[in-house]
Amino acid sequence: MKLVKVAVACVNQTPFAWDENFAHLRDAIAQARAQGATLLCLPELAVSGYACEDAFFMDGLQDAAFAQLELLASLTKGMVVAVGLPVFHEKALYNAAALLVDGAIAGFVGKQFLAGDGIHYEPRWFKPWPCGELDTLERGDKRYPIGDLVFDVGGVRVGFEICEDAWVANRPGTDLALRGVDVLCNPSASHFAFGKFAVRQRFVIEGSRAFGVAYLYSNLLGNEAGRIIYDGGGLIASNNELLARGRRFSFGDVELACAVVDIDANRREQARRGSHRPRHDAEQLVIEVPFVWPARTPEAPAPIESSWEDGANLREEEFARAVALGLWDYLRKSRAQGYVVSISGGADSAACAVLVGVAVQLAFAELGAGGVAQRLGSVRRVQDVLAAGGDPKAIIGALLGCAYQPTENSGKVTREAAEQVSRGVGGEFFVIDVDPMYKGYVASVERAIGRKLTWATDDVTLQNIQARVRAPSIWMLANVRGGVLLTTSNRSEAAVGYATMDGDTAGGLAPLGGIDKSYLRQWLRWMETTGPRGLSPLPELRYINAQQPTAELRPPSQAQTDEADLMPYDFLEAVEDSAIRDKHTPVEVLQELAPRYPQYRPVQLAAWIELFFRLWCRNQWKRERIAPAFHLDDRNVDPRSWCRFPILSGGFERELAELRAYVAAGKP
Repeated sequence: MKLVKVAVACVNQTPFAWDENFAHLRDAIAQARAQGATLLCLPELAVSGYACEDAFFMDGLQDAAFAQLELLASLTKGMVVAVGLPVFHEKALYNAAALLVDGAIAGFVGKQFLAGDGIHYEPRWFKPWPCGELDTLERGDKRYPIGDLVFDVGGVRVGFEICEDAWVANRPGTDLALRGVDVLCNPSASHFAFGKFAVRQRFVIEGSRAFGVAYLYSNLLGNEAGRIIYDGGGLIASNNELLARGRRFSFGDVELACAVVDIDANRREQARRGSHRPRHDAEQLVIEVPFVWPARTPEAPAPIESSWEDGANLREEEFARAVALGLWDYLRKSRAQGYVVSISGGADSAACAVLVGVAVQLAFAELGAGGVAQRLGSVRRVQDVLAAGGDPKAIIGALLGCAYQPTENSGKVTREAAEQVSRGVGGEFFVIDVDPMYKGYVASVERAIGRKLTWATDDVTLQNIQARVRAPSIWMLANVRGGVLLTTSNRSEAAVGYATMDGDTAGGLAPLGGIDKSYLRQWLRWMETTGPRGLSPLPELRYINAQQPTAELRPPSQAQTDEADLMPYDFLEAVEDSAIRDKHTPVEVLQELAPRYPQYRPVQLAAWIELFFRLWCRNQWKRERIAPAFHLDDRNVDPRSWCRFPILSGGFERELAELRAYVAAGKP
């Protein structure tokens, strides 16, 4: 038996935070060594950070990344380590993986398939490496092989699929298997999205079977640069068996997973297959590197323990943990003093406050008081609380400020809901009465235009000024506390512009901008009764969940609700999916949705569909301005990271006329 102990490490990096990034990679190598691992796979572009964007073109960044790589190589005596970095070669920049062997750089492999859709812009910076090509990289007086390489390291062949390479039909692993690869490393920067982890597990396990290899998958971890959350979740599979699965959404800097793989067992399995046709014409792409693998005895794989990953509420757990980790990292990397929420007594603002609380509780549970103190060293209030022996709820109070800002149209129900949830979460609760400012603005404009403003003639104006008048005071509270103001808008509101620009859209970060209102309400009910595994539910959410969502901007006598202003939220989400994600015309949307909503007449469905399309087109300018949001799935409407649409357009006038004619003809 040829046994090799391998490891994958997921690390929490930050674009060109050189010292911090290096420390995490150094710690990963040290942890792998301490576990007895000889081969370690680290993530894609982990040296520089994945999201350096146009700074990738800086000579200084490229040089610094290579200098860091040389320092890392010196730490690999007796080990083999794969790690990603940008490499400049022949007037082109490549997303590359370096193989470090026994203290030296053995060579580089360039990524062949660049991620260029959705949130990814790799082709803006990098060139794809051509399949089957080999060249020499010169750095000073040193030369290194670079290309579509296989490394024969002491008789064990190591190859690479770099992130997107494994997601395409003609993935490089197919050819690497024919070239005799024993270990396939996949350094990745694969962002979180609902359901995506199951896909990763499938291609890792299937890759190990189909290619006859030990497959090592590493990933980034945490909120690296602002919008994208990486869930970690390193994987090791061999001979169609998952041997190790790292934790996801860890609050640590390094998350390591190890396993012992049998190289000879995979070779025998490939030899048995009649379909295996090894290539013998690509030996020029094989780089031989001397190395002595330590002798090993078999080890039973560590059991993959059951966790929240295997429960019945995976989506709810993922949402809570992804956004909580995103908020935690945003706080510590921005060096802010906490978060501030304008809490209205409704679902969205309550969810923002709850997620901040979840972030602190999960961080405290994993890191302990000492780890929290270390990572939030710049937050003075937290340091004071911890010095006094404070618990997680006291830390939440130090980090989270919640302000209820009523006008004459606000009610006792929302006031009580806002206070109960704020205090239940542990946030510091404030009341800032903005009614005098609201009435002052109305009176000033009435004097200027020479007439009274009424609900009959000025409905939108009177609603918007109430939302906007809250912005100065909540920004002021954020300034006083040194905190990040959270925008409470969700994706459903962004799609139809059901938000007041410079009012309830005020803020620097929109943690709910990637999630729809229907799901959010469902998640809050789950948080009220169940909550993430290991944490307690929040029964105070009953004050929120008992209400119908309302902007509460019209007089109470009008009984304003969001769905009365728009349409049922579940139908809004269905239209959004069909029209925006699936790119259907209005008639096609009706044809698709009418059988799913038989309780409504076609004329009513058509009216809602037309309203959606008109609001979508009218409000692109708002989507361009809403604060950065976390990316959670492929239904995002953020034009800066996912869904592009013109600010000015024809507004689907012809297509909506076709919809009206279709309904008038009685066709549905």
